Amino acid sequence: MLQPGDFLIAVRSGPIRRGALGVVEHPDRAGYEMVKRFAGVPGDSIEGLMLSADQFWMVGDDPEASTDSRAFGTVSRDGIRGVVLFRYWPPSRMGPVGRSFSTRHRGSPSL
Repeated sequence: MLQPGDFLIAVRSGPIRRGALGVVEHPDRAGYEMVKRFAGVPGDSIEGLMLSADQFWMVGDDPEASTDSRAFGTVSRDGIRGVVLFRYWPPSRMGPVGRSFSTRHRGSPSL
């Protein structure tokens, strides 16, 4: 789980997997980037909505305090800035950042 003050490395290419962390631009605040978890990828059905090839459903790890797809809807592929791979600060928590919840693999769209 991420904590305030964590510094991360994200890459702009590669597969997007359900459960991974992504850097996305807030749909209503140009230039404002957030780190959210990919909870739905193209082809998934989330809350009765079938996600198209360009739609992702993003959720925060703290549902009570998160502004995420439940508030602003889907995020388009153009709104994704990268996929988080590694935490480099603080040194005591340095290491790969993996998926936090188990999901069935249904394909992995790429950036």
